[in-house]
Formats: sequence, structure tokens, C-alpha cells
Amino acid sequence: MNEEYDLFVIGAGMAGTTAANKCAAQGWRVGIVDALPYGGTCALRGCDPKKILRRGAEVIDAANLMRDKGITEDGVSIDWSALMRHKRGFTDGVPQGMEDELTGNGVTTFHGSARFTGPNQLDIDGAEHRAKRFLIAVGAHPRPLSFPGHEYLIDSTDFLNLDALPQRIVFVGGGFVSFEFAHIAARAGATCVIVDHGDRPLRGFDPDLVELLVKRTEQTGIRVQPATAVTSVTRTATGLDVTMEKGGEVFTIGADLVVHGAGRVANLDGLNLDAANIASGPQGVTVAGHLQSTTNPSVYAAGDAADTPGKPLTPVAVFEGKIAASNMLKGVTTVPDYTAVPTTVFTIPELNRVGILEQEARASGLDIEVRHNDTSGWYSNYRVGETTASTKIIIDKTTDHILGAHLLGPGYAELINIFSLAIKVGLTSRQLKSMTATYPSIGSDLGSML
Repeated sequence: MNEEYDLFVIGAGMAGTTAANKCAAQGWRVGIVDALPYGGTCALRGCDPKKILRRGAEVIDAANLMRDKGITEDGVSIDWSALMRHKRGFTDGVPQGMEDELTGNGVTTFHGSARFTGPNQLDIDGAEHRAKRFLIAVGAHPRPLSFPGHEYLIDSTDFLNLDALPQRIVFVGGGFVSFEFAHIAARAGATCVIVDHGDRPLRGFDPDLVELLVKRTEQTGIRVQPATAVTSVTRTATGLDVTMEKGGEVFTIGADLVVHGAGRVANLDGLNLDAANIASGPQGVTVAGHLQSTTNPSVYAAGDAADTPGKPLTPVAVFEGKIAASNMLKGVTTVPDYTAVPTTVFTIPELNRVGILEQEARASGLDIEVRHNDTSGWYSNYRVGETTASTKIIIDKTTDHILGAHLLGPGYAELINIFSLAIKVGLTSRQLKSMTATYPSIGSDLGSML
């Protein structure tokens, strides 16, 4: 058995590496382990590579929007294999770079599958390790599906590693993964269908803006099939048959590829949590507000592996990792502040949210004003040829504070950050409107949105 660690981190994504580096910097003996390459979902299998591929789709869409406005799009197309090489130019160096940073800070790194064998004991591929504290930061994996033929589906990791793009793609689920990947694949020439069991996709976002995005999605050639359940996927001589049911009607469509975009659950399989008396559920390790396990005080959890109120977003994982580390180092019980965390669906154009929805505000009995603008004809969107853009800002009438901001439009993923800051520090709409922005810029539209 090896020497005891002050902290052992399970999972080398953003939450885990953040905490490991922070604690090692304070002189703690820290170990970290992951069965996968260091870097986690965001850097290797999610946010970052996805947005690199999206850049190709942006170029195609930009040329298309400017057709008959001075741009001839003849010959503009995506070379998928070359775009994928560009993506790998970023992702290939991440694991070693991240491990080098950890070891440079004094963290001992391990590669392998970890499982608890006691409250303070961990097995890594047959080798035992003891620690005073543990941080579980193993992220999430695609939610298990049960319909016949589910084994034929690929997940987001597989999609982001496709050397060639199939012609006919069905995306199962109406969330981030399906919409973002469909918007990329369609601009690369694929025929895409999004199948969602709910009446409306992207349920965490403003319904009026979602409706506009769905129309824009369909104009791109992507078919959105709501209130529909996939009942089976079967292999055929020419690809895959996807059988679906909607309102009692059963029908089948052909596909070359079916992608799982139907949600994710905490990646706790194989950790043998019972051996360490660590309570958990589908959303992750059961933790108190300050990220400590409710059943084993030696254990903390952060990111997608923790059952917290935070959204499953990389920035949330990072600040949870920081706070978990600080709580362990100082012996305090600081609770993360999830106020005003923005989130974006990187479709084209992108859909953004920060703060509360209009229906949430009304259900809470708040006296609100909704400032809703169709911005499709505004200069910043006219300039690029975009015809689908809208904003909705929720204002507390009594205090003039911004309660929520919902934006659909090109470049609005940057603008949502200003609204996030305004909500975080309690700026009024009048104060925010007093800002003088560089012009012409998307930021200069902010005052008119308010």
C-alpha cells in the first residue's frame, strides 16, 4: 500500500484538475486518476472540439446568408476530414499538457480504473491507495437507452471523432447535443432529423425564442420531429432503420448514423461507492450545499458527478472544483453561488439564457416588465444577412433589476455575458443602458434591447 495522500481526486476533467492544482499549491500531497486521457469532456469530447467544427458551419452559413448581397458561394464547402484534422490539432495536445501542469505542481498522476475499497481507501487497477480526503469529479456519460437496437447509436464522443460524415443522420433527443451537432452536420451536407419525445425541445430556454430557432433550423434543412418516441433501431443492408411512434402512428425512416443526444447521467458506474458509504442518485453523489458527501465526510464531489443545483456546464464544474478545494483546505463550508450563470446552445444563430424565464417570474408572483424585441432587422443582423434574431429581457418593475435575459442571434453568446454580470452585481437596467459601447458593434445594441 502506498503512502497516504492528503487528497485523491478521481477524474481529470476541469473540476478535478482545478482542485488538484489548488490543493497541491498549498503543500498537500495530492494524487489524481482517470481511466480516460486527461482533459475531461469539455476539452476533448465536448465544448471545445464542437465549437471548432462549428466554425466550418459558420463560414458556410455566412456565405449562404450573403448570397445575392455581394458574395458568390460557389465552391464554398466543408472538407470534413480536413476540419477534423484542424480539431485534432487542438485536442491532441491537451492530455499531455494538462498532465504536465499537474506534475509540475507536484500532483502525482495515475491512469486506470478507480474503485473504493473502504471509506478512505481506493484501488487503481489492483494497487491500493489511502487518502484523508477524496474528490469525485468523474463527469457524466450518455443516459442508458432501452429500446431495441440502442447499441447501434453513437454518442457525442464518437461523433466528434468521425473521419467521414455520413449522409443521413438521426439525432435522438431534443437537447444541446442534437441541435448543435445537427447544425454542424447539415452545413457539411448531411440530411439531419432531430427526434424529440417532448412537445418542445430545449425546454430550459425561452419558448418564444425556441420556436424561432426551430423554424430557422428547419429552414436549414433539418427536420425537427417533436412528440415522437424512437421505438427501435435495426441494421439493414443499406444502413439503419429508425422506427418511431407519434400519436399512435408508427413509421420508419432510413439512416446511415444515429446519434444519442437524449441526456446524460453521472458517471459513477464502477466506483463501488457502497464500500465507502457514499450515497448517490441519478444526478450524482449526494452532497450538502458545500459539496461534501452527506454520508462520508472524507468525500467531496464537484461538476457533473455531484448532485448540486448547478447546471452541467464547464464553468460550473470549475468553480465547484475551486470551492471544494477551498472548503477542504480551510475546513469551511462555503456554498457555491450559482447566480447568473449563462448558458448557450451553439446552433447558428446561437440561443442564450441567463437568469429566470418569463413563466418562472410570473409563477413566482413577481411584478415584471418583459422587454421583447425582434432584432432581425437591426443593423448588426442586417449587416450579416441574418433574418432570425430576437431578445427578451425580464425586468423587476419595483427595483429595475434584470431578472433574466434571453437572446437568439449571431454573436449573442458574447452579449449574454454582460447580462450575466449585470444580474450578478445587481445593476439596474438604467445603469446598464448608461454604458457607452463601441460602435458599430453587437454590444452597442444592448441599450436598445433594454
